[in-house]
Amino acid sequence: MEIGSKIRDIRNRKKITIAQMCEATGLSKGFISNVENNNTSPSISTLQTIATFLKVPLPYLLLEKDQQMQVVKKESRTTTSFNGLKVEHLASKEGLHLRMVEFPPGASLGEPHAHQGVETHLVLEGKLLAEQGEDQSIVEAGDSFSWNACVPHYVKNIGDGKAVVLIAAYSDTELKDIFG
Repeated sequence: MEIGSKIRDIRNRKKITIAQMCEATGLSKGFISNVENNNTSPSISTLQTIATFLKVPLPYLLLEKDQQMQVVKKESRTTTSFNGLKVEHLASKEGLHLRMVEFPPGASLGEPHAHQGVETHLVLEGKLLAEQGEDQSIVEAGDSFSWNACVPHYVKNIGDGKAVVLIAAYSDTELKDIFG
């Protein structure tokens, strides 16, 4: 864990000197230097003192790099194809996957299918038929729908133009079989 480096980065970003930090927290320069260089591990109580002084939540200091905020710039998105659908992979973190799927007129996800997890869909553009089990609904731009994905489901563009859907899918297992 690189807590010390994170503390140093925050302190430098806020233009706080080690001397100012020592004065406010009562910690010695040597101790803060050892913490910032990851040579010593402070107690939770000391971390709370530092976090309070830096005005950051204590849990933020404890996050591993892969647990921190992740940003995917538009130009860096991965795009794949699935059954003729264009799929943009917007974000993925700890089992939650956010994708934007473009359905050409008449396109569908193929046959009804099921998998682990839950999904929520927001129709951004177009007109779709959404089916799950015996339920079906026609949805249009601005409408949303959700389902437990273990029940077979199906989505088809029934409009004259393309349809675009924002899909948030959560599963504690990989969803590689869905949209790649």
